Amino acid sequence: MPEITNDILKKIYKERQKDARKYDFGLLVVIGGSEFYSGSPALSALAAFKTGVDMVRIIAPKRAADIIAGFSPNLAAFPLEGNYLNKKHFSVLLEMTDGAKEASRGKTAVVIGGGIGNNEEVRELVIEYLKQVSLPAVIDADAVKCLAKNSEVISGKNFLITPHSNEFFVLTGREVWGKSEEEKIKIVREEAERLKTTLLLKGPVDIISDGRETALNRTGSPYMTKGGTGDTLAGICGALIARGIDIFTAAQAGAYINGLAGELAAKKFGESLTATDLIEAISEAIRDK
Repeated sequence: MPEITNDILKKIYKERQKDARKYDFGLLVVIGGSEFYSGSPALSALAAFKTGVDMVRIIAPKRAADIIAGFSPNLAAFPLEGNYLNKKHFSVLLEMTDGAKEASRGKTAVVIGGGIGNNEEVRELVIEYLKQVSLPAVIDADAVKCLAKNSEVISGKNFLITPHSNEFFVLTGREVWGKSEEEKIKIVREEAERLKTTLLLKGPVDIISDGRETALNRTGSPYMTKGGTGDTLAGICGALIARGIDIFTAAQAGAYINGLAGELAAKKFGESLTATDLIEAISEAIRDK
């Protein structure tokens, strides 16, 4: 079974040409947040910037957007009316993602799901948006759960799904917790083939499969159980996809970078590690090539 090494970074990070322009290395749209959860989209966005994306646009319910906009001058957040995403936001989301694609000359991707919740209104919006969106997307966290009864909307589209073991069970109905590595690999590959998508099962060993090829990532640390380290992974993967990297390669590189940054941060902080510590270690992780 192929295991990811730092050789994958050499395929992505090459010397930039002097005539490089803004958006040549991508514009990422992050859709997430709710009244209670404002940190998730910010963590994804900050991780994406550290991974090398040129710009991030965050779209979030107003309270979350206002908090995010004040968190860092690097973050641009568009506020949506209300406390949660719902179907009345559908046209705005499509308009803004289409606008991002035009502005970036096609170098655009979407990350959706962090902190959005999982009520009926949210589910309806996520499903309708994923049916219509033409951009490559990372589907994470609550958005994975939204797919449980509507997984057909991802079939054959340029999407990366990033569940942990519980979200994987909600999505597929198959239990991976407590299984052997070999059993997990088989299940992930079978489900990626059935769903016609790319899956990145997060865990002590990340398993990435598009149903044809499968790879393992062994970077990481037990201190990465902290909240937010999945949001950083989504942002890293989104940044690489926006850059123009194919989904399967971006998933492998994203898992490697996130895990290595977590290892580096854990050496310094141990039990005190937070997702923002991991983000600060990304620059060192991507120099490891």
